[in-house]
Amino acid sequence: MEETGKKSPKKMASAGRVFRMYWGHAKAHPIAISFVIIAALTLQAATLAGPLYLRKIFNILALPVHSQEAVATLIPLIGLVGAMYMLEWASRRTQAIAMVVAESKIMARLFDTSFVYLLGHSYNFFSSNFSGSLTHKVSKFSRSFEILFDSIFLQFLPTFLFVGGAVTVLYIHNHVIGLMLGIWSICFVLFQIFVARLRQPIREARAEADTKVTGTLADAISNQNTIALFSGTTYERSRFAAVVNDWRQKTIKSWLSDEYIWACVGIFMVAIEIGLLYGAVLFWKQGLFTVGDFVLMQAYLFTTFDRLVAINRELRRFFDAYSDASEMVYILDHAHEVADAKDAQKLTVKEGEINFRDVLFYFKEGSPVLDNLNLTLRSHEKVALVGPSGAGKSTITKLLLRFFDIKGGSIEIDGQNILKVTQDSLREAIAFVPQEPILFHRTLMENIRYGRRDATDEEVYEAAKKAHCHEFIAQLKDGYDTYVGERGVKLSGGERQRVAIARAILKNAPILILDEATSSLDSESEALIQDALQTLMQGKTVIVIAHRLSTIMKMDRIVVIEQGKVVATGTHEELLEQKGLYQKLWSIQAGGFIPDDGTGIEVSEEEEEIK
Repeated sequence: MEETGKKSPKKMASAGRVFRMYWGHAKAHPIAISFVIIAALTLQAATLAGPLYLRKIFNILALPVHSQEAVATLIPLIGLVGAMYMLEWASRRTQAIAMVVAESKIMARLFDTSFVYLLGHSYNFFSSNFSGSLTHKVSKFSRSFEILFDSIFLQFLPTFLFVGGAVTVLYIHNHVIGLMLGIWSICFVLFQIFVARLRQPIREARAEADTKVTGTLADAISNQNTIALFSGTTYERSRFAAVVNDWRQKTIKSWLSDEYIWACVGIFMVAIEIGLLYGAVLFWKQGLFTVGDFVLMQAYLFTTFDRLVAINRELRRFFDAYSDASEMVYILDHAHEVADAKDAQKLTVKEGEINFRDVLFYFKEGSPVLDNLNLTLRSHEKVALVGPSGAGKSTITKLLLRFFDIKGGSIEIDGQNILKVTQDSLREAIAFVPQEPILFHRTLMENIRYGRRDATDEEVYEAAKKAHCHEFIAQLKDGYDTYVGERGVKLSGGERQRVAIARAILKNAPILILDEATSSLDSESEALIQDALQTLMQGKTVIVIAHRLSTIMKMDRIVVIEQGKVVATGTHEELLEQKGLYQKLWSIQAGGFIPDDGTGIEVSEEEEEIK
C-alpha cells in the first residue's frame, strides 16, 4: 500500500503538467472563459481610471480661487468618477457570473475525467491503493481547480494588470516615481517566486500527510469489525495518532513559513511607502508634483498594497491547491497497466472455446505463478480447477478476465487473442461469481440488475427466483427496494452470494466462472442453489474453482494445477485411480475445503501471490 508508515517516493506532477491538465479542460468552454477575461480587463481599466479623475478633482480643489468655472468643471468629473465605479460594479458582477458558469462546467468535466480514468486502472492498482485516499484525491483534484481559477482571475491577473497600469500612469506623470514603483514591484514578485519555490516541498509534504490521514482513517473504518474482534482500538488509535502527528508537524512548518514571509512583506511595503512619499515631497518642493498627484499616487499605492497582501494570503491556498491537484494528475498521467490495444476489436463468442497457450505470468520476475501453462476448454465444457493454495487457480481466471496481462504466450477465445479485443467486450462475454461478492450500496433491484442493466423488473424477479434469493428478499420490509449497505454488509454472506448468482443468471453470458460460488452457503441453501447452477451452466463454457464434492463431481473434466502447471486432467474417478496429487488432496479434504499446510484454512491466492 502506498499509504503505509514507510516513506514512499513522492507521487506529484509538475506545476506545468497540472496547469496543462486544467487548461485542457477549461478550453472546452471558450465563451465563459472569454467573458471572465474581458470582464477582468474592463474591471481593472475602470479601477485605474477612477483615481485619474480624482486627481483632477483634487487639483481643482487645491486652487486658491473657487471660481464658477471650476465648480462647473467638478460636476462632470464627479459624474465620470461615479461612472467608473458603476463600470467596476458591472464588470465585477459579470466576471462573477461568468466564473460561476465556467467553474461549475469545468469541475464537472474534471470529476468525469478522474472517475472514468480511475476505473480504467487495473486490479493491481486498486489492490495497492486505499479507496479512501483515491476518493479524497479525486475530490481534491476537482475542487483545487476552483481555488486555482479564483486565484488567477480574482487575485493574480487583476493585480498584474492593475500594478502594470499604475506603474505606467505614474511613469507618464513622473518618470522617477513610476520607475520606483515599477522596480519595487518587480523585486516583490521575484521575492514571492523565490520563497514560493523554497516552500513548495513543505507544501507537498503537507499534502501527502493529509492524504495519509484520510487513507489511514478509511482503512480503519472499513475494517472496524476486525479491529473490534482483535481488541485493536488502542493500537489503531496510536497508529492514527502517529499519522495525525506527522500531519500536524508538517502543517505547523508550512504555516510558520507563511508567517516569515508576511514579516518580509511588511518590510517591503513600509520601504516603498516611505520612499515614494519622500520622493513626492522633493518633487512637490520643485513644483513638479501636485496635490492631485499625491492623491493619485496614494490611491494606486493603497490599492497595490491591498492586492499584494491578498496575493500573499492567496499564495498559501494556491500552492496547497496545486499540491492537492498534483497527486491526482500523477495518477491521470500514470498509464493503465491493462489497456486496450489501439486496434482492439469487439470480441465475438460463437462456440466459447478457450485456449491457454504457453501462458507465462508472474508478479515478481523470476518467480512465475503460471509457468508455460497449456490448457484447452472445449465449447460448452464444464471444467473444475483444483490444486493447493497458491497453485495459480484464481490467477488463471483473473488472466482470462484481463485483471492482469500475461507476460508470455497467449489466451484465446474462439481463436481471438484476448489482448487484441476490447476489455468491455471480453468481460461482457464472461459472467463471474467470486468467492466473496461485494455489492453496491444500492437497492437489491439495482444490484441484481447490474448483470444486465436493461433488464425488466420481471426478468430480475425471475433471476432472483432461480438463485433462491427471492424468498429472503420478499420477507424484507422494502423488498427489492431495500438498500444493502456499503459492500452489502446488511446481508449475510450466503445472501450476498445468492444475489451475486442471480446477477450472473441475469447476465446469461456464454462463459461462466464460479470461484467457490457456494462457499458461503449453508447446506440447505447450497442444496437449493445447485439446481440453479446446473440450469445456469447449460450451454456455457464453465470454469469452476471449488473443492466440494457436490460441485466437482458434476464437472465434465477436472484439471489439477500445481506450481503454475497442469499436472493432471480427467474425471473424478480417473484422477482418483491415478493416485497422484488429486487423490492426496481429496484424502485430506475436510468439510468441503482443502487445508493449507494442515491449518484447515485456505487463504486467498491473490494475497499469497502478490506477497
